[in-house]
Amino acid sequence: MKTVVCPYCGFGCKLLIGEERRMVKPYPGEPNRGKLCPKGLYALEFVFSKDRLKRPLKRVGSAMVPISWGVALEEIANRLLEIRELYGPDAVAFIASSKISNEENYLLQKIARLFGTNNIDNCARLCHEASVHALKLAVGTGAQTNPYEDLERFGVILIWGYNPAETHPVVMDYILRAKRKGAKIIVVDVRETRTMAFADHRLILKPGTDIVLANAMANVIIREELYDEEFVKTRTSGFSEVKMGVMKYTPEYAEKVTGVPAETIREVAREFALAGSGAIMWGMGLTQHVSGVENVLAVINLALLLGYIGEKGGLYPMRGQNNVQGAAYMGALSEFLPGYVPLTDERFRKRVASLWGVEDLPTERGLYLTELWEAIENGDVRALYIVGENPAVSEANFARVREALRKLDLLVVQDIFMTKTARYAHYILPASAFCEKSGSYMNSERRIQWSHRVCQPLGDSKPDWEILTALGRALGLPGFDYRSVEEITAEYFKLFPELEDRSVEELKTGEGIFLPRKRLHTWEFSTPDGKARLIAVERISPWEEPDEEFPLVLTTVRLISHYNTGEMTLRSPSLLGLMGEPRALINGRDAERLGISDGDWVEIETRRGRIRMRAKLGGVPEGLVAVPFHFKANRLTSEALNKAGTPEFKFSAAKVRKLRSGRPTPDTRR
Repeated sequence: MKTVVCPYCGFGCKLLIGEERRMVKPYPGEPNRGKLCPKGLYALEFVFSKDRLKRPLKRVGSAMVPISWGVALEEIANRLLEIRELYGPDAVAFIASSKISNEENYLLQKIARLFGTNNIDNCARLCHEASVHALKLAVGTGAQTNPYEDLERFGVILIWGYNPAETHPVVMDYILRAKRKGAKIIVVDVRETRTMAFADHRLILKPGTDIVLANAMANVIIREELYDEEFVKTRTSGFSEVKMGVMKYTPEYAEKVTGVPAETIREVAREFALAGSGAIMWGMGLTQHVSGVENVLAVINLALLLGYIGEKGGLYPMRGQNNVQGAAYMGALSEFLPGYVPLTDERFRKRVASLWGVEDLPTERGLYLTELWEAIENGDVRALYIVGENPAVSEANFARVREALRKLDLLVVQDIFMTKTARYAHYILPASAFCEKSGSYMNSERRIQWSHRVCQPLGDSKPDWEILTALGRALGLPGFDYRSVEEITAEYFKLFPELEDRSVEELKTGEGIFLPRKRLHTWEFSTPDGKARLIAVERISPWEEPDEEFPLVLTTVRLISHYNTGEMTLRSPSLLGLMGEPRALINGRDAERLGISDGDWVEIETRRGRIRMRAKLGGVPEGLVAVPFHFKANRLTSEALNKAGTPEFKFSAAKVRKLRSGRPTPDTRR
């Protein structure tokens, strides 16, 4: 059996897959230690779906007709070059994928930048880019600070806006090991979650009030002198500003705003501070707000006040996709080169350019993924090349995105299925699935792991790295003569001092390589003065508030048996059987007022659109409606952005009405 990195969440489980029997077993070593969630266990089912794309397709009129690889790549390259000639390189944009390998993301951003544009981005923009911005501001490095194994030895784990029992089930084994050793588990969320069943403290707060709660905890820690005075004095700056900034956020004030009792806030703040060591884990519940960057800064402050860094603690922004960390690290972001190095870092930029055989690279920040749609509407972007992403479903207010896709002069989609996005394409290139190719991936803890090929590509599909290598050659770009994926691995190794002396063979045979190292900030922070920055933040209100017409708050959630836009999991019979029909969670009192019973069809509407779904009563506080985001929820969500470019998926003013009879709106399941 060969080891393969699971194609789902960012935890980074390794699978053992037989080449003949095609059975999946959990890898006994790190990081999953013999554990798997349902998605990992049934990971092969979508690979052999009858819906797989098997040949390149070209739009002719309203039909998609098969063409050869040679013709497809030649025509695509000629159109891209023609658009560059007419409108300039920034009229072309590229969307990378959090599901393809490091090597493939590295190639795509290399193509973009050698083509002359920094219009290269990926779906990290939709999830943890707020975390990256906040972490870089506060500690100098925009990534998870500690390995999973550290969770087992901390005295407290604060889980905020994150439901690992459903989104990263295997990490729950680490959390529960810590609990058995005496660690206290604190969970903060806007609704009851599966994770709360294992918590010592369960704090349910009103949506959009995270900063108030975090600042109130900081208020207690500072007022009662529970902070680590030596750490704050020697390893941080900005304490006086935070001390003054949180003074007004008393627990009594926070109770009025958040709904969490003042005494509970005091008890939790003391428990967190007196544990002696601790981790903070967070997810989309913190980042997908217009206040996303500030939300993360507020919880980072709690860790810095207590010195919960390095050996004593860690910051865990838990990544949602199998290679979203790797895509970002490989430079598939419009403002960063590989390693999160800013485009303005002339020394590193010249180093990258030299490795690629050119004198320099473009220095102006490219468009964020969430800025693309307006640029297409305005005619500034004429061509879009998408690899393994489905923005026609994943973007906020996706009706606007679909209209933008129709306006493009050229849309190329490289994927394994005919996704909603692919239906708008001029060319569709069939890619190979995760187990049909080799390459490396980086999980949430920054562990690079090798994934082996265990079966041949289906039909005439090709590994993404082979397609991109051929595209680079067709565009006439230098340095695209790769004969194996290992050659690309060796090239990106040259960009990182920590990897220069490591071999690809070592990566293939070991338990993975941490980049830049296993544990960050043990002795100093990655800031100019080596100190972390405590940054005072004030509450930022949601972009829209409930009113008479839209009296409820809509939020989106993830389900254990489904993943992102559902293209993979909805083609897995086993996972479909585990989940059943998606439901909208509605509070019992709200349902009674609206005349809704459990199982009734309801219509949920925001200022952007409406969807239909069956209701499930309970699981959310009064005034809140929660819907799974894997299906049609983003017809409803707000495209208001935070300063990292992430939409406010978690807060939309909404209304719900009962339907006499119902059917799902078209393609609710896809």
